[in-house]
Amino acid sequence: MTDSHKITEMIQAGESQTLEFKSSFDKETIETLVAFANAQGGTILVGVADDGSVKGITTGKETLNEWLGQVKSSTSPSIIPDITPYRVSGKTIVLLRVHEYPVKPINTKGKYYKRVASSNHQLGLSEITDLYMQSLQLSWDSYTASHETLDSLSVDKIDKFISKVNECGRFTLDSSPLLALEKLKLINGNSPTWAAMLLFANNPLRHHIHIGRFKTSTLIIDDRQITGTLFEAVEQAMQFIVSHVSVSFHFDGSLQRKERFAYPLPALREALLNAVVHRDYANSSDIQIKIYDDRLTIFSPGKLYGGLTIAELATDCYQSQTRNKLVAEAFYLTKNIEKYGSGLIRIRAELEAYPEVSFKVEETAGGVLISFTLNSVASGGVNEGVNEGVNEGVNEGVNEGVNEGVNEGVNEGVNVLLDYLSKNPGLRVPDISRYLQIPAKTIERWLKQLREENRITFKGSPKTGGYYVE
Repeated sequence: MTDSHKITEMIQAGESQTLEFKSSFDKETIETLVAFANAQGGTILVGVADDGSVKGITTGKETLNEWLGQVKSSTSPSIIPDITPYRVSGKTIVLLRVHEYPVKPINTKGKYYKRVASSNHQLGLSEITDLYMQSLQLSWDSYTASHETLDSLSVDKIDKFISKVNECGRFTLDSSPLLALEKLKLINGNSPTWAAMLLFANNPLRHHIHIGRFKTSTLIIDDRQITGTLFEAVEQAMQFIVSHVSVSFHFDGSLQRKERFAYPLPALREALLNAVVHRDYANSSDIQIKIYDDRLTIFSPGKLYGGLTIAELATDCYQSQTRNKLVAEAFYLTKNIEKYGSGLIRIRAELEAYPEVSFKVEETAGGVLISFTLNSVASGGVNEGVNEGVNEGVNEGVNEGVNEGVNEGVNEGVNVLLDYLSKNPGLRVPDISRYLQIPAKTIERWLKQLREENRITFKGSPKTGGYYVE
């Protein structure tokens, strides 16, 4: 096949991630070369209109050398593309080709671009930093935390981490905290890295998880700001989520009751871990988790990393890069995450058993928002468990089944209440009823049963006191 035929096939294929048409050579041509160099390389055909029609271009003896000079003088670090003229349909077009540059990012006149799909995207400051670190195979969390010393780290937290890593069996660490951190490159000499500070600091960095239970966008019925180190923050956030996600109880005739949360908890944990491990810690914003009656959202600061797109995330074969390599490794070694870049795949697998829940990932407001939405809100909860136990007993036509269904449903409700009070001591009936979305009269009956069993007590005055677990 002749070169002109190859060019014709390229034109017929249309513009893409690695191909662009330009009617003439101008500053936008240089911007596209920069965008290609900052991505995976690409080709520009000068003399071809956006619709693929060959317009041709007039070139003089020094035209191509002048173009090369302009590209070289307008880019930093300077790039020099391959440049070749061709005759197509009796007209001259010029092919400019640049390969991916090894040390990025390249800029032109102080502006940075990267090729995304079939257009050029101007990079913001955080994206410029990310691209630079990617090209050097570095990550922000591997840098030394300025003005911090090894005394800033908690030996107790490090010891727990070492024990957990050795227990999980993916790696073996020395029992000495110093040697273990050196082995994982979590310290540089006598200074901790940012990863070490995020994981083990005595006084955790102020990268919060702000989490709340909402009735409407403005009515918040419970709210918490979690400020612990990353392992602690994940567990505290999951406890809050579990205490506020509705649960129903099902009875199938077996001795064991079946418990079903409104959302699959492994999927929620995976989404939370994804936010904590992959967020942009150079961004001062908080991770935000909002729990509504019909949806749960998790917002993580920082856009998708390494050129990954929302469309690629929708597949099961996307290739991800890790923004925080040392943090990700720590969570991997403790089996909090299974495999880099597989989190969304596991979330979708968990959701197969929840057809009533829709799942969405989007980029918004400088970060990534994950949403779990109930397609139809079940009246569910504990009352559903009671009713279901009754109905199944009746359907079986056995009075004993009815009674067992009712009793088991009530007992489960009492246990849910007891667990909730252990995590939220001092609450009164109206508060408990509102949080659990269970009628006050039902709550009062359950509280009475728990008090008779000496499992809870009421402390304080009748007007201001509340219930506590014994």
